[in-house]
Amino acid sequence: MAPDPLRDEDLKESFARSSGPGGQHVNKVSTAVTLTHIPSGLSVTVSDSRSQSMNRATARERLAEKITSLREARRLKARAEVSKARRRKAKRTPSEKRKLVESKRRRSDVKKARGRVSE
Repeated sequence: MAPDPLRDEDLKESFARSSGPGGQHVNKVSTAVTLTHIPSGLSVTVSDSRSQSMNRATARERLAEKITSLREARRLKARAEVSKARRRKAKRTPSEKRKLVESKRRRSDVKKARGRVSE
């Protein structure tokens, strides 16, 4: 498993009252946890459980997943850019050039044949 990308000094925690089932406990205790990763600005709010500590753990896991997927997406995007640049730089092979010129010549002949018919 990958190392935890979260450091405690990069996180900002805040708590709020949850909504939904749970009765008086939910109404009295701030069990909803909002975890913000300061460097990236990503934020996760969890109020799945009646327990604040369980919500904290879940929020930490979800934030770690979110950050990991964001890093992976950036890595894939950079890789795609490199690949695209490489394809752009690639020269056409002689056979590709020959086929291209031949298709252009055929197209030109077709267009010339469309000309006006003289009477």
